[in-house]
Amino acid sequence: MRKIRAAFALAWRAVKGESANITGGSVDKAIVMLAVPMILELAMESLFAVVDIFFVSKIGIEAVAVVGLTESMLTIVYSLGFGLAMGITAIVARRVGEKRHEEAAVAAVQAVYTGAFVALLVAFVGIFYSAELLRAMGASDAVLAQGVSYTKWMLGGNFVILMLFLINGIFRGAGDATLAMRALWIANGLNIVLDPLFIFGMGPFPELGVKGAAVATNIGRACGVAYQLYHLFFGKGLIKIHKRNWRIRFDVIANLIKVSAGGAGQFIIASSSWIFLMRIMSMFGSTALAAYTIGIRIIIFTILPAWGMSNAAATMVGQNLGAGDPKRAERAVWRCGFFNLWFMILIMALFLLFAEQITGFFTDEPELIRYASSCLRIISLGYILFSYGMILAQAFNGAGDTRTPTIINFFGFWMLQIPLAYLMAITLEAGPSGVFWAIVLSESAITIAAAILFRRGKWKQTQV
Repeated sequence: MRKIRAAFALAWRAVKGESANITGGSVDKAIVMLAVPMILELAMESLFAVVDIFFVSKIGIEAVAVVGLTESMLTIVYSLGFGLAMGITAIVARRVGEKRHEEAAVAAVQAVYTGAFVALLVAFVGIFYSAELLRAMGASDAVLAQGVSYTKWMLGGNFVILMLFLINGIFRGAGDATLAMRALWIANGLNIVLDPLFIFGMGPFPELGVKGAAVATNIGRACGVAYQLYHLFFGKGLIKIHKRNWRIRFDVIANLIKVSAGGAGQFIIASSSWIFLMRIMSMFGSTALAAYTIGIRIIIFTILPAWGMSNAAATMVGQNLGAGDPKRAERAVWRCGFFNLWFMILIMALFLLFAEQITGFFTDEPELIRYASSCLRIISLGYILFSYGMILAQAFNGAGDTRTPTIINFFGFWMLQIPLAYLMAITLEAGPSGVFWAIVLSESAITIAAAILFRRGKWKQTQV
């Protein structure tokens, strides 16, 4: 009982924003101090994903389908943002570990400039070519009529969404996990409140249908970005930006792009694989596509908190390598994997036992429930290995070795997952279940490859 009380007390100190001793003292304590706010940060993100699809599902199958298709395109866009966030997390963590805080602030400003440029390009494409993009994804006329405005809002307003995750990458690298948590809680808390107001036209709000979900997302996340910028310029966090940091530094941007390229490549490879899977699912009709969208949203609900643990591993690796202690960095990775394993086993058990009840919360359509439940049960069978896979991938990234997981993803997703999904679902006529099994097998293979390469230890010599 005393240990349980001590654990809760430690977690509460982390939520309040107490600094963690990342480069010294107990490894487990440092992991908890970092991971608790990161898990809560992404728990809110996952809660929003589920609540959002819950409200959208009340509009109809076409509305859910357009959300799924738009998200599959957005993942390509956000791959660039996530890659930049991954790169800046590694650079900031290394500079903080080296006690070079001014250089960390300079890198943070250059990351914001780079992200803003990317967002501008994406907004142009999204505003003027949303309908064409949806058609290329296999959207039916009914889906286009229902949701092209949703796609325009999401792609056109990508700046606030991209910035929210990019700046949180800066906070995570500095070990200011609580700031990142609060920013996402503000953004998604507002999002959850505004969703039904704009979708269904409650009170003085206009009834916008599925477009209302996009409007709510942009407003909520803009508020989260405003909170982040306040703390970057006026807060008491470890990284604080001054006027002298505003100058554009092309040498720093070039280094950031170099480190981030592998991270962006990882997400682009994985995201494009998801697009191909969505395209395969669309061959089985809007019902199968909507069910897959619901199933993936529920899976994201469970995986995002686990990614909070993997983000803690990235910060532990980056700062401890900067402090010249690779052994501590390696030990932290395996401890994060161990903690993550037990969480994922719990989620797998829930999916195996209660898949119908969980999916039934979002729809009463028997066919939707059947497909979505199958998605949950089959994909969760890979959670035991995947619990370590996500930790190892972020450990490489935290060290600045983004090349290794990029290569692993290339073979795991493009050379294995996509062909296997088509073979099983179409050629062997297994239907949507073939796609689900392809995900399990490819993710398991990726984890095994990552573990072998991580043990070789070349990541310890990476320079950023």
